[in-house]
Amino acid sequence: MSDITNEIPGLKQKKVFKIIVLGDSGVGKTCLTFRFCEGQFLDKSEATIGVDFRERTIRIRNEDIKLQLWDTAGQERFRKSMVQHYYRNVHAVVIVYDVTKPETFHSISSWMQEVESHGLSGAPRVLVGNKCDCGTPDSRLATTYAQRLADKYGMPLFETSALLDSECDNVESIFMTLAHKLYSKQPLRVVSVEGDSSPSRVSLHRQRRHAPNDSCLCS
Repeated sequence: MSDITNEIPGLKQKKVFKIIVLGDSGVGKTCLTFRFCEGQFLDKSEATIGVDFRERTIRIRNEDIKLQLWDTAGQERFRKSMVQHYYRNVHAVVIVYDVTKPETFHSISSWMQEVESHGLSGAPRVLVGNKCDCGTPDSRLATTYAQRLADKYGMPLFETSALLDSECDNVESIFMTLAHKLYSKQPLRVVSVEGDSSPSRVSLHRQRRHAPNDSCLCS
């Protein structure tokens, strides 16, 4: 294939990695992907229905790498019809929980079972505790508990906030860690159009979240 693409003007080969972001509804999955791809916080928070899709091109060892982030709905009634679609051709997984809501942490085992049921037990994975800017130190889940679970499943743990600019580098580290792991595996190259101006974000049906009493914006 490389010989053919080299002969066609405007075409080049580029590594493309599909990363899905899982977790209960309201843990901040959309805000995390928006922060990584757009470099800022998503002010108007909405509940994802179906799939929210974003892309960002990064550079590793002088090679352009495209990361496709699939932010999936956390509510089962919105996900049921989409599950098979967004688990197709997945390279890596990010599982997110809210450090101020223990129930979202307890759901991680269920998410892991779903991941493994789709044949992704060998895919690189990371665990992310989001919303470290919310609540009080005493109300947040202790890092030791999260680290214990992360060690059980053999994945690194990141604790961060999609809201705080000071945490931007930490959000960056989440996806860059996966990108470097995937790059080292040398997956199949995908042909892309050089100078493609297609939108980097595609939203399916979405529903605005009404949370007048919730002081935390990163949902």
